[in-house]
Amino acid sequence: MIEVENLTKKYGELIAVKNLNFKVEEGKIWGFLGPNGAGKTTTMRILTGYLPATEGKAFVGGFDVFEKPMEVKKITGYLPENLPLYPEMTVYSYLNFVAQIKGVPSKKRKERIEMAIEKSRLEEVRNRLIRNLSRGYKQRVGIAQALIHDPKVLILDEPTMGLDPAQIVEIRQLIKSLKGEHTIILSTHILAEVTQVCDGVVIINEGKLMASGSLEELASSFADKEGVSIKLKKTGEEVINGIREINGVENVVQKNGDIEIEWKKGIDLRDEIVKKILEKNWGLLEMKPLTLSLEELYLKVISGR
Repeated sequence: MIEVENLTKKYGELIAVKNLNFKVEEGKIWGFLGPNGAGKTTTMRILTGYLPATEGKAFVGGFDVFEKPMEVKKITGYLPENLPLYPEMTVYSYLNFVAQIKGVPSKKRKERIEMAIEKSRLEEVRNRLIRNLSRGYKQRVGIAQALIHDPKVLILDEPTMGLDPAQIVEIRQLIKSLKGEHTIILSTHILAEVTQVCDGVVIINEGKLMASGSLEELASSFADKEGVSIKLKKTGEEVINGIREINGVENVVQKNGDIEIEWKKGIDLRDEIVKKILEKNWGLLEMKPLTLSLEELYLKVISGR
């Protein structure tokens, strides 16, 4: 649905985006991560046709962003970082205005407005002035205007920025509810948001692609060790020392009642660990793979180590 090939954007001698390549499959939610100034907003503006690239190609829904920008805009909904709202208008009148300028046919306009209000959960404030809305409701209005023409693709730039915790949860739930019907790129600085909402990520730094893929794929590819986290009926130094004696085990630590066991990548010690637990009658309650947290993965990718 979205494909970027060797995308580059220069501002004079400054290179904001450099040879960027990634793909987002139809119906997926993809997180767009990177430090401030990494080139996220620039890339999103290019994808939505609001900014030309210097080099490279970008396709949205099969349309070339640079050769057919109007076709791309017809199938793309965009929530910029700074919301394009008119505070003196009511929610309904604003959405009606947006529907007109986005070319929604008059016969379908009311239907599309009602759809956007329903999906964005704006029923309670539909007739209120935008200036009197909370920040959370204003974000919902921003998402509603992006949805008004029923786009195939949604580009959301920091949709939860500046919201309180309750509002953040509401907007996350709203975005998750749009999955499948729309392909979504979500830019955020909140890593927890990615794990709760997204199917995969694109991570960039200084305009360059650092990593792209599902969270599971990236965690596996960037981990230099493998391991498991186990929960046992019996705990203590005897158990820890016994696990350390297993040939190939490199590290054993106890965290919050669980025991984390690491070994070098490329081998699998799960059978040996289970055998030891059964022999010693320690009582295995749970075993799960030990993976990098998103925070660990992000820092590892950005640092290049």
